[in-house]
Amino acid sequence: MARTLLHLTSSIIVCALICFNFFTVDAKDHHPRPMLLPLQLTSRNHSQQRHLDNIRRHLQQSGFSSSTPNARMRLYDDLLSNGYYTTRLWIGTPPQEFALIVDTGSTVTYVPCSSCAHCGKHQDPRFQPDLSSTYQPVKCNPSCNCDDEQKQCTYDRRYAEMSSSSGVLGEDIVSFGNESELVPQRAVFGCENRETGDLYSQRADGIMGLGRGQLSIVDQLVDKSVIGDSFSLCYGGMDVGGGAMVLGKITPPPEMVFSHSDPFRSPYYNIELKEMHVAGKRLKLPTGVFDGRHGTVLDSGTTYAYFQKDAFVAFRDAILREVHSLKRVRGPDPNYDDICFSGAGRDVSQLSKSFPEVEMVFNNGNKLLLSPENYLFRHTKLIGAYCLGIFANTESTTLLGGIVVRNTLVTYDRDNDRIGFLKTNCSELWRRVKISGAPAPAPSVSQSNDTNLEIPPASARSGSPANVLPGSFHIGFITFDMSISTNDSKLKLNFKELGQLISKELEVDNSQVRLLNVTSKGNDYLVRWGIFPTSSASYISNSTALGIILRLRDHRLQFPERFGNYKLVEWNAEPQRKSSWWLHHLLAVNAGNFAVFIIAHASSAAA
Repeated sequence: MARTLLHLTSSIIVCALICFNFFTVDAKDHHPRPMLLPLQLTSRNHSQQRHLDNIRRHLQQSGFSSSTPNARMRLYDDLLSNGYYTTRLWIGTPPQEFALIVDTGSTVTYVPCSSCAHCGKHQDPRFQPDLSSTYQPVKCNPSCNCDDEQKQCTYDRRYAEMSSSSGVLGEDIVSFGNESELVPQRAVFGCENRETGDLYSQRADGIMGLGRGQLSIVDQLVDKSVIGDSFSLCYGGMDVGGGAMVLGKITPPPEMVFSHSDPFRSPYYNIELKEMHVAGKRLKLPTGVFDGRHGTVLDSGTTYAYFQKDAFVAFRDAILREVHSLKRVRGPDPNYDDICFSGAGRDVSQLSKSFPEVEMVFNNGNKLLLSPENYLFRHTKLIGAYCLGIFANTESTTLLGGIVVRNTLVTYDRDNDRIGFLKTNCSELWRRVKISGAPAPAPSVSQSNDTNLEIPPASARSGSPANVLPGSFHIGFITFDMSISTNDSKLKLNFKELGQLISKELEVDNSQVRLLNVTSKGNDYLVRWGIFPTSSASYISNSTALGIILRLRDHRLQFPERFGNYKLVEWNAEPQRKSSWWLHHLLAVNAGNFAVFIIAHASSAAA
C-alpha cells in the first residue's frame, strides 16, 4: 500500500447531507489498513445541529444516576500486526457475530451483507438479514438517500485512496457481549453491498463508528438514554495486544488529565494541544502550530501520529539529540526513509533508559507524559531496534493515532466537551472495569437450566461436546494445540514466558497452565497446552471453563509480535474423572515427550 494516503472524499448517510473535503498526508504506514479519518468541512448547519443536540442531551442526562449501565467490551488485535483494534459486536436474532474496527473517525457502523456483490473474505461470515427475525430495513424517506427502487435508505463511504464502502441501512438488535452490563438495543447500521481497496482486503469484518453523528453507535445509545454521553478506550502496550472499551460514563480517576474538546470546530474529536516537551525541553515552535485547520485530532482508526511539517522536524531533531548513543539503522521497508535506532534492547520497560520522555502540554496547563512506546514502534526485522512512529503531515492538522495512547485510558467525555487521559496498564484495566455492582443483563440468547452462566450469542464449535457445560458436567481439564511460526530462525521460543502470557489471556493462575508437548520443524512449532484446575479444586468451574473455551474458540489470545504468528489448531474439554491416575499418567507421558524434544532441540542447536 502506498505511503501517501488520501482521506475520505464523501459520505452520504441518512438524516444529513454533508459536503466533505479531503487532504493528503505524507504518511508512513506499515500496516494493511490506511488512515481512514473522514475529515469534513464544518458547515453552519452542522454546528447549529450539534448545538441543539448538546442541549437536548444535557437535558436527557440530567436525570441519570451513577448506576446507569455501560457496555463494557474487550478490544483485540494490536497496532503492529494489523494497524487497528477490534471489538466483537453481535447483530440480529439469533445474534450473528462480527469483529469491527473501533474507529472514532467514523460515524457509521457497517458489516458485509449476504447480498454483497463485491466484498472481501473477512474474519466472520457475512450478515444474513433473512436469518434475523428482528431485522428491518430503513425505509426510504425525505431525509436520506435512497436506492434505485426508492425503497430503502443507503449509505456511501468513499475514500480518496480508492477504498470505499456502500450499501443499505438496516435496523436490528445489537448485542455487546455477555461481559457487558448493557442489554441488547435496536440500532441502525450499514449492510454492505460493495467494498473496495483496503476495506476489501482487511481481516476485520467492518467498522464500528464511534464518531459524532446521528448514525454513530454512541449517539444512538445516548439518544435512547440507555448510556451516558461518554465512552472510553484503552489500548494495550507495545508488547501486549488487546485492551478495553466502555460505552457510557465511568467515574474518572483523580489522576486523569483533561483537555477541552470543541464539538463545534469539527465533528471529530479534537484536543487543545499547546506545546510539546522532549527530555524536559520545550520544542521551539510558532504559537498555534498544533491548532491549524482541524486542530489536533484523535483518531483510533489511525496507527501512527502525523505532525505539521515544522513540528515534525523539531520533534525529530530533539529525539536525535537525545539518542546519540544509539546506532541509526535502515527501516524495515527499504522503500521508505524511516528513522530507526538499534542498541536499546528488547525489554520495553527499559526503553526510557535509551529514549527521552515526551510531554504534551494542553491549553489549560495540564500535561500528558508520553513514554517511548507512545512514539516508537518495533523494527520488524532487527531485534532490539525501534523506529519513530510520528511522521510529517503536509496539512496543518495534527493527527494522533493509536500509538500515542498505548497503555492510556482515554475518556471521550462528550457530555462535558472534554477528553481525559490516564497512563495505565490497559491489559490490567480490563480486569477492573469488567467488575460492577450493577445487575447483570437478561440473557441475549439462552441460558443453561443448571447454571447462572449466560450462553454467548454464537454457535458452539463443531465437534465440541454437546453437553459441554450443563450443571452436572464438571470440566477436568482443557487441552489445545497451537501452531507457531517465528520470523527469526535464531530466535528460540521462551515457553515459560508464553505460558505466563496464556495464563493472563485466559485469566487463570500460572500454575494451571502446563506445557504438554512440543514438536518443531525449522521455524514452525506445534505446541500442546493443558489448562488444569487449581491445586485446591478437583475440576474447573463452569464459569472459568466457559471463559476459556470462548477465548480459544474465537481465537482471542494475543501475544507480543516477537513470538511470531500463531494459529489455534484444536481444543478439547475433558470431563472430571473419579480417579486421579489418568492425570498423573498423562503428565508423565507428556513430560517424557517434552524432555526428548528439549534434548533433541539442544543437540541440533549444538550441531
